[in-house]
Amino acid sequence: MTEERFASDPFGTVHWPLEIRLKREEKRLEVDFDDGRSFSYPAEFLRVVSPSAEVQGHNASQKQTVAGRRHVGIVGVEAVGNYAVRILFDDLHDSGIFSWKYLHEIGEGQDRLWDEYLAELAAKGLSREPKRR
Repeated sequence: MTEERFASDPFGTVHWPLEIRLKREEKRLEVDFDDGRSFSYPAEFLRVVSPSAEVQGHNASQKQTVAGRRHVGIVGVEAVGNYAVRILFDDLHDSGIFSWKYLHEIGEGQDRLWDEYLAELAAKGLSREPKRR
């Protein structure tokens, strides 16, 4: 990799994607990385761990537990430079920039992060199901 590639990457990426596949019908994003790892991310998982300020806040004490997203889908994926993608969800959330580094990290920790999310929902009396109107 060239120094230019690293210089233009504000996230300090170590693992780069080789292929990204949006599976709209399956509500899933798949990413193959250059270290041989491949991750399949359900849309709901990506939505609730979005790196956006809306979800993560501006510090750890502001992190939000996003409920009611069991059926969320992905309508698009846009490149952000050569270091990230913006995922456009069908609930109109589109402010998270998912760096390659972040996608790799949440892929490696997906089971743990999902279990933590489910525990947060339970502790707060929230549900994965959307509220009925």
